[in-house]
Amino acid sequence: MAGRFQPRDAHRPTRTTVRGGDARVPAARPRGPVTGRTRTWLPAAPLDLGLVVGPLRRGPADPAFRVTAGTVWRATRTPEGPATLRIAARSTGIEAEAWGAGADWLLDRLPQLLGDTDDPTAFAPRHRLVAESHRRRPGLRLLRTGLVMESLIPSVLEQKVTTDEAYRAWRILVRKYGEPAPGPDGMPELHVMPEPHTWRMIPSWDWHRAGVDNKRAQTILRAVRVAPRLEEAMALDPEQARKRLELVPGIGPWTSAETVQRSHGAPDEVTVGDLHRRATAGAARAGDRTADDARMLELLEPYRGQRHRAARYILLTGRTPPRRTPKMPKTDTGKL
Repeated sequence: MAGRFQPRDAHRPTRTTVRGGDARVPAARPRGPVTGRTRTWLPAAPLDLGLVVGPLRRGPADPAFRVTAGTVWRATRTPEGPATLRIAARSTGIEAEAWGAGADWLLDRLPQLLGDTDDPTAFAPRHRLVAESHRRRPGLRLLRTGLVMESLIPSVLEQKVTTDEAYRAWRILVRKYGEPAPGPDGMPELHVMPEPHTWRMIPSWDWHRAGVDNKRAQTILRAVRVAPRLEEAMALDPEQARKRLELVPGIGPWTSAETVQRSHGAPDEVTVGDLHRRATAGAARAGDRTADDARMLELLEPYRGQRHRAARYILLTGRTPPRRTPKMPKTDTGKL
């Protein structure tokens, strides 16, 4: 293990570390006037803001997520309505400002969003590579959004296509059918994702133009028809929540895991069915770049109870195994 490990520049993100939720937040600028509802929260332990909220970003041009100097902007649809959240790490703690009908809902849940309910002390590194990544990333916390559909729909869009194709589809659909996010003048241009009824009204040709095939579109349509029942999964533990999600045809283990990792902050829900993740885990832990899901789970078994966290630490090493298979071809459904 020691011979295979080579430190990398921790300040340079790679595609692999981005998959691990690495979102760099530039240095802060002087704060402008306060125009929304505010809250300041002091974390009990070191917290890396970009690393915590990074899994919510769906590509560099995500219409619902933006990073500016020292600040993270997030537009979302809460049970109380659309809202925009602005978060910045200051010397006094985490300063948050929110606008819109769901502003109070977001501010009330700011600590759990930033991992206050997460218990990083439950994780114990058992291998040198993981231990080194753990040492370099002391501010990693598993976020908990408390929202299911917000993570479910983009996860469905990411099924069986490249990330670039999925990000493009999310960007096109949210910009066209979502609503402009509430907020102050001069804020980044953000959009709140469509409400369930609006997703159901999207015509087939716009799914096609966004590059979304009929299978993924129908899965989203089936999900939004029962959106209230899926949101109720927040009252369940992650395993039971996944079972409820998988009752919807087209939602399988990959999609349900990607969803509850964000909605519930689930430390043990592993993403299976992902070629890149299992190859990275196999190569990093055992030099096995051809690892399948069973082999990946075997390698992560010492971390049972914290397997998702361990997988993130492995991704955050930035170690990408040499490619042995051709890149997944990009297929622009909109041009067919």
